[in-house]
Amino acid sequence: MDYTEIKEWLKENLSEERYFHTLGTADCAKELAEKFDLDTEKAYMAGLLHDCAKCFSNEKLLEIIKENLDIEEAEMQNYKTLHAPVSAYYAEKKFGITDSEILSAIRWHTLGKLDMTDFEKVVFIADKIEPNTRDKEYSDKIRTLLEEDNGLNKALLKCYKETIRSLVKRNLKICLLTIEIYNKLQDIVQN
Repeated sequence: MDYTEIKEWLKENLSEERYFHTLGTADCAKELAEKFDLDTEKAYMAGLLHDCAKCFSNEKLLEIIKENLDIEEAEMQNYKTLHAPVSAYYAEKKFGITDSEILSAIRWHTLGKLDMTDFEKVVFIADKIEPNTRDKEYSDKIRTLLEEDNGLNKALLKCYKETIRSLVKRNLKICLLTIEIYNKLQDIVQN
């Protein structure tokens, strides 16, 4: 499928705001990939498809996971993150994406994982700071960190701090992986 066909499918299957967010994430991922000497076209595609399953019902997400994917129980604690593995699955099965780097970036764009690649970090951060729907003040802080030495890790750490703060504020469970990633990033950034 080409970009036009993918965008048409997304426009039909996402809410208007989610579609607008998706376009912003794709553009931002491409921009960040260029900044960090990564493949810009792959970053754009990962950004474009990162939320392709976001507007599926929880029932549909769970059905796809049970029938097709091996997800750890800890990851199932929060319904807001279930779309990530399903989006990676859909990117492969529906849109024919076979590139493991793209699929992994889509798969881990919500929770992240330990030892993320720079490509995965770029897509993760782009999702948090794209200009179409994200808070400008927050995005500007992240963009400032990206300019520093070790900027990708500093920006990623800031994203995790804000995510943890938001989860606590909303009285939601925090996946242990999130805490592990946060702690590891603290070590990386402070050394």
